[in-house]
Amino acid sequence: MTTVDPQPRPNASAEEVRSAYADPKLANVLYHDWEAGTYDEKWSISYDERCIDYAVGRFRAVAGNSDWPYEHALELGSGTGFFLLNLMQGGVIAKGSVTDLSPGMVQVALRNARQLGLDVDGRVADAETIPYADNTFDLVVGHAVLHHIPDVPAAMREVLRVLRPGGRFVFAGEPTRIGDRYARRLGQLTWWLTTNVTRLPGLTGWRRPQAELDSSSRAAALEAVVDLHTFDPAELERTARAAGAVDVRAVTEELAAALFGWPVRTFEAAVPRERLGLGWARFAYRSWQGLTWLDENLLRPVLPREIFYNVLVTGVKPAQQ
Repeated sequence: MTTVDPQPRPNASAEEVRSAYADPKLANVLYHDWEAGTYDEKWSISYDERCIDYAVGRFRAVAGNSDWPYEHALELGSGTGFFLLNLMQGGVIAKGSVTDLSPGMVQVALRNARQLGLDVDGRVADAETIPYADNTFDLVVGHAVLHHIPDVPAAMREVLRVLRPGGRFVFAGEPTRIGDRYARRLGQLTWWLTTNVTRLPGLTGWRRPQAELDSSSRAAALEAVVDLHTFDPAELERTARAAGAVDVRAVTEELAAALFGWPVRTFEAAVPRERLGLGWARFAYRSWQGLTWLDENLLRPVLPREIFYNVLVTGVKPAQQ
């Protein structure tokens, strides 16, 4: 029997949105279907050297360089395919599969893969019940996905089930408990300042149309529903071990880079994109690069890992005895 994936719902009704506030999975579908068409642009996602280096760097930071290329990898909660597709281009993965609860995101991820000429298939799927057989994949990856999953321990058990013995998982881009607190407050303050300052005479050309601002505010409100968890690194390691993983390791990154990056991304979302230009993009990216170097080389060796914004975790399915 052939399974047909559901169709995206990018224009949810008011009734569906109201229902989503009490149903995190429906909220994730509606929010990510809504965002799918513009998600890469919103988060400055690309499939070139800049993002290849970023994705491979995140993988290497927590899992090292051994065992490349992994023959067949699954990306859980793939979104538009950012992590998997850039890891494939970077030589980490040979063949890929994408899954996401959002049909819109799966469609965009597969479109991106086709445009890049990459060997990728995809399914609409719940991370708590992954629709693949036991021992299917050499690697499971995810980027900014665990904090959307209602039952993280159940999802982690599923990850271990679909991995082959000796296979590895790598999850990156998850918010820490402390990091999420300061990032959200910075974002809220930047949004308030930008949308109010651009009301002033002479600055209205820097203000997005009110309908677009209202739409962004509604998306942000739903985003608060789909972001279910923040993580303590040690607790995330315990969750992975309880699911049956060995060689578990969590590392954190981005402190100065996050304190800079969240206001910058929020500002970019609040003003017309054509106002910023290439000079702004270069400034933002190079500043982020410099602050990331500061985090990795000066701050991370001496500060508690809990205060950094992102946590990455890896582990291995035990080899059969």
